[in-house]
Amino acid sequence: MAHREFHRTESIGWLRAAVLGANDGLISTSSLVVGVAAANPAPGAVLVAALAGLVAGALSMAAGEYVSVSSQSDTESADLARERQELATAPESERVELQRIYISRGLSPQLAAQVAEELTAHDALGAHARDELGLSEATRARPIQAALASAAAFAVGAALPLVLVAVWPPASLSLAVGLSSLVLLAVLGGTAARLGGAPQAAGAARVAFWGAVAMVSTALVGRLFGTVV
Repeated sequence: MAHREFHRTESIGWLRAAVLGANDGLISTSSLVVGVAAANPAPGAVLVAALAGLVAGALSMAAGEYVSVSSQSDTESADLARERQELATAPESERVELQRIYISRGLSPQLAAQVAEELTAHDALGAHARDELGLSEATRARPIQAALASAAAFAVGAALPLVLVAVWPPASLSLAVGLSSLVLLAVLGGTAARLGGAPQAAGAARVAFWGAVAMVSTALVGRLFGTVV
C-alpha cells in the first residue's frame, strides 16, 4: 500500500530561517535589555531600547536573509540556464554526461544508458538539475519565504524580553530576562535539534551557552559604561 514519507529536507529552508531568526531575536534583544538595564538608565529607556531592537532586528534579518537567499537563487537560475543552453546545442553530449553520472552511482553501462535516454525524453532539464546540479524542488532557494520567516521568527523571539520589560520591576529585570531567556533558548535549541534529527541535549546546551555569553558580555558593558542612556 502506498504511503507518504516525510523527509526533513522538505522543510529545511524555512526551518533554518525560522530557527535562526527566533534565536537571534531572543539573544540579541535579551542581551540589549540586560546591557541597557545594567547601565541604570532613565525610566522607559529599556523599553524603548527593546522595542527598537525588535523592529530593527526583524527588518535586518529579513533584508539579510533575502539578499543571501537571492544570491543562491540567482546562482541556481544561472546554472539552469546554462544547462538549458547545453541541452539545446549539444543534446547527445548531455545525454552521455547523464549516463556517466548513473554509471558512477552503480548502474551498469547498459542500464545507465537506458535510464539516461528515458529521463532525457521525459524531462531532460529536470534530470540534469537533479542529478548533475543537485537541485530539487524541495531544496530550491526561496528568498521571499526565507525573509518573511526570518523577520517573523525574530519578532517572536524578541517578544519575551520586550514583554518582561513592560511588566517586570526594574530592580530584578536583568535577572528575570536572563533566566527566562536561557530557558527558552534551551527549548528552542532542543526543538531545532529534534526537528533536524540531531541530539536534543547538545543542541539545547549549545544555544543556551552562547546566549549566556552574549548576555553576560552586554551586562559587563552596561556596568562599565553605566551612564544614563
